[in-house]
Amino acid sequence: MILLNFIILWIHIFSAVIFVGGSFFIWLVVWPASYDITSDEKERTRIVGKIAKRFAYFTHITVGILIVTGIYNATWYLNDDPSLLFTTGYGELLLANIILAGIVIAMIYGNNIYHGKKIMRLSREGKLEQVKKIRKLTHLISFISLALLLAVIGMMTAMQFY
Repeated sequence: MILLNFIILWIHIFSAVIFVGGSFFIWLVVWPASYDITSDEKERTRIVGKIAKRFAYFTHITVGILIVTGIYNATWYLNDDPSLLFTTGYGELLLANIILAGIVIAMIYGNNIYHGKKIMRLSREGKLEQVKKIRKLTHLISFISLALLLAVIGMMTAMQFY
């Protein structure tokens, strides 16, 4: 059982690395580099959109894995007693983390599904001023999402001390 727990935990951590690391890579490397590739806003939006769409494939998989392995890991943190979520320090930390992770997932998917498609459509239509306006909002939402992802990682790291 210890080996299975180790494997599941490793899969969970590896998926988090792909999900969180990939998100930061998009924001710290791909997005700034797109300005070096072309000054044409329409072309730059198309390039970043294609990369983001490819990354979304891996995001869907890793989010699914994170949810499944997270539930499994929670069972051994809680010794199969869900009431510990409300009666112990580590349980409350785990519950807060579950809620925060759910909020982050909703923010990321909501932002990407709604705004991402809208940006691509407006870009194809040549409405670049509207693209810039929406992009400011999406950047703010993405920045908040990344900050919350760091909080999730910090909280899960703190779980090791309980």
